[in-house]
Amino acid sequence: MNGLFIVGTPIGNLHDITLRALVTLESVGLILTEDTRTTRKLLSAYELKTKLLSYTEQNHRHRLPRIMKALDTMDVALVSEAGMPRLSDPGAELVIEVISAGASLDTIPGPSDITTADPHASFPINEFTYLGFLPKNKAKRIHTLSTIKHQERPTLIFESPHRLQKTLETLIEVLGNRAVTICRELTKLHEEVFHGSLSDAIDKFAEPRGEFTLIVDASEFPNPTMNETEAFLEINRLSSIGFSPSQAIAQTVQNTTLSRRELYKKWLSKFRDSAVDDPAN
Repeated sequence: MNGLFIVGTPIGNLHDITLRALVTLESVGLILTEDTRTTRKLLSAYELKTKLLSYTEQNHRHRLPRIMKALDTMDVALVSEAGMPRLSDPGAELVIEVISAGASLDTIPGPSDITTADPHASFPINEFTYLGFLPKNKAKRIHTLSTIKHQERPTLIFESPHRLQKTLETLIEVLGNRAVTICRELTKLHEEVFHGSLSDAIDKFAEPRGEFTLIVDASEFPNPTMNETEAFLEINRLSSIGFSPSQAIAQTVQNTTLSRRELYKKWLSKFRDSAVDDPAN
């Protein structure tokens, strides 16, 4: 029996493919892929002609016998739509079957949203918990997040645009308002990295687009100590000693229950004549 190659592919920028991955994708007899259109685009960029076969969450059990038979005569590569296979994709059953059959298994390392997002964290992240995509059902999401509420390490989560707001709301509901780093469209043309609180993120991504990787800090912000009046006085105090309104509000908001945008709007309404710019943008 021949071997299965687990091949990492770019998560956005096609230049992130490794030389070893290109050699492997050219030499195997068959490439299994979640999305043939995405993989064909990659192969075309490097003038590779290897045959593709769709291997998805919907058809992977049906495809499995055919793939195992193909291994009798050729090497096979498994790629995901982007990044490393087996992380939030249907590759697990195939890998287990290949190991059980005694075929060889090789990993060709490549890009990953996890290792690409990790360095962007605005807090220590020597270790973390990876949850992938949270359950669609709210009760199951709450249960999953409850299991990591008291852990002492950050949590990394993947999310799609149409579910991002619900996930952020559930995170606050279960974990409290924590610091978060959110990476959008990593390595792509419109890459964006956000640092702030979960409540600020709800305002920031009111109309989310693209794919998201969230890194949530291990601890909740300290309990707020300022009411609105005290917050306004603190903003004015900081402004009087040289802080810009943006800096003063960013410094003060951590001691309130408000998001940065909410605090700015309330402060601007009360002290409109002295406002010079919008620090929430």
